[in-house]
Amino acid sequence: MNKRVYELLERKYAEYNKPVFIDNDPIIVPHAFTKKQDIEIAGLFAAILAWGQRKTIINNAKKIMELMGNTPHDFILNHHETDLKAFLNFKHRTFNATDTLYFIEFLKHHYGKHNSLEDAFIEGTKGKGRVGKENTEQALIHFNEYFFSLEDAPHRTKKHVSSPAKKSTCKRLNMYLRWMVRKDKNGVDFGIWKKIKPAQLLIPLDVHVERTARQLGLIKSKQTNWQTVLELTENLKAFDATDPVKYDYALFGLSVIEKEAMGKWKT
Repeated sequence: MNKRVYELLERKYAEYNKPVFIDNDPIIVPHAFTKKQDIEIAGLFAAILAWGQRKTIINNAKKIMELMGNTPHDFILNHHETDLKAFLNFKHRTFNATDTLYFIEFLKHHYGKHNSLEDAFIEGTKGKGRVGKENTEQALIHFNEYFFSLEDAPHRTKKHVSSPAKKSTCKRLNMYLRWMVRKDKNGVDFGIWKKIKPAQLLIPLDVHVERTARQLGLIKSKQTNWQTVLELTENLKAFDATDPVKYDYALFGLSVIEKEAMGKWKT
């Protein structure tokens, strides 16, 4: 273990894992709700839209919630065809009305049979051997396959739901899992899912996290793909095997908020 890196990450995790940072993060969208299913649905849309400027991400995710009357679970289960017209002009970068309407269709299909969106992931963890990264990888692959299992799944929407099977880093889905699974006393993440454990989570790898991780010597591979996610998560487990993705706070904060300080870091 690199004690210097460990102490830095622990210090910055404690500094950035605070509710004060919620207002400027997409996680603020599901934090507007208290009902479990509302949190799940709001969190999924906020995570899927999470690329680009954070202010725009938050505003557009909130817009979807407003179009659902800010009761997303009730809307998903009980909306009428005429209610969907309100979404025809929605757009976030390349995510458009076609994608939004399919998400709504899938969620209606799923919640018609299940009480929680966790079940959309958990089927992929069964019969996969020991608890660990293999389970999470299979859970993400299963979610992708299940999500696009409806007959009218549009091909264009597939670029918005990633899968380890395609070597993607799955940043947005790993971030969503972090929100739903992790739980600590600070209350930033929700911890409303219990079948997936924090120890099974994998790091949400974006350009900010990757940049800092490479500076700290936590990533050695040249490429940026699913294997990079596994490599970084495995190295973070040396610092905390039960909750490795808590360092997402530290790595992201060091890159975005303390870029200048990190520019002077020497491994």
